[in-house]
Amino acid sequence: MAFYAELILNWYDQNKRELPWRALSEQVPDPYHVLISEFMLQQTQVATVIPYYKRFLERFPTLQDLAKAELEEVIAVWSGLGYYVRVRNLHRCAKQLCTMGGKFPQTMEELKALPGIGNYTAAAILAIAFNKAVVPVDGNVERVTARLFGIMEPLPSAKAKCARLAATLNRYGGATERASDFAQALFDIGATICKPKKPLCLLCPLAIRCEALRKNLTDELPRRKPKVTRPVKNGIHFCLMNHTGDVLFRKRPVNGLLGGTLELPGTPWRTQIWSLSEAMSYSPCAVGWHYGGKVKHNFTHFLLNLEIYVYRCDPLPNASNNGSLWYSSVDMVNQPFSTLMRKTVGVGYKAITRLNL
Repeated sequence: MAFYAELILNWYDQNKRELPWRALSEQVPDPYHVLISEFMLQQTQVATVIPYYKRFLERFPTLQDLAKAELEEVIAVWSGLGYYVRVRNLHRCAKQLCTMGGKFPQTMEELKALPGIGNYTAAAILAIAFNKAVVPVDGNVERVTARLFGIMEPLPSAKAKCARLAATLNRYGGATERASDFAQALFDIGATICKPKKPLCLLCPLAIRCEALRKNLTDELPRRKPKVTRPVKNGIHFCLMNHTGDVLFRKRPVNGLLGGTLELPGTPWRTQIWSLSEAMSYSPCAVGWHYGGKVKHNFTHFLLNLEIYVYRCDPLPNASNNGSLWYSSVDMVNQPFSTLMRKTVGVGYKAITRLNL
């Protein structure tokens, strides 16, 4: 019977995805390209990442270009991709690598010492960029492994067991010589064949060895512990616009959630619902604010409900200048806005137009 690796690599040779960060078969992968793609792919789907990856490399084509850039500029290019701690760590990582002569370490321990790099990202860099015989285990690989070996223990408790078993898949069948291809093959099987719902078992190269398929458990595995209900937080933000269309923003602190991005001024986010009278102390000026609408946004650890209030006038009455920044709709294109704040600005614009302010 064929080894796992032989089945996986044979399938990959015929079915691999064409992705912009993958080297052509005759080329050696660029570790910088692998680094950028792996940071972006953390908690983000491939289809979402592709345009950001292309734009990021156009602006920062080399590790040195990224290291020399100001953090604000890097965040602006990343803007909209979310999870902004990633881009801050990526920038720090580039700077640290440049102090090391621009050469990437080639051991797990040295890579994990760099900002933002954990077990998975270190293994992905080693396997993909340097053809080291390690198996990076992301959500796709966990799913493939749990089904292949029929692991009944729920995730995340079964993570360590999945990692141990995944590490056995590349021991024979040519995988050690083709570690880069093998790692990417596992990712592709998980993403395109062994999908979370309705897996394409008839097309899977591992079907003849799959315990979940044999026991009719593919829809049940991997098992997961019941989800904990996420808390709900609330806030009020103020969209203040002048008659030329400029909007007032402020910058969030560099550290923390959505760090370094621009936002409409407003209240902190809390579990209790804010009244407008309570929120007025956080508004940029004392005017007769108009209710503009609501924005709902999902974060990993909580749900956020925002109410947007709008006002338009010129000249502006006592607008706070403490850290405030004015941007026109044209200026906003290249500024570091999170997806959340793009939603709030959109609601603000529509409300000002609807209310004929």
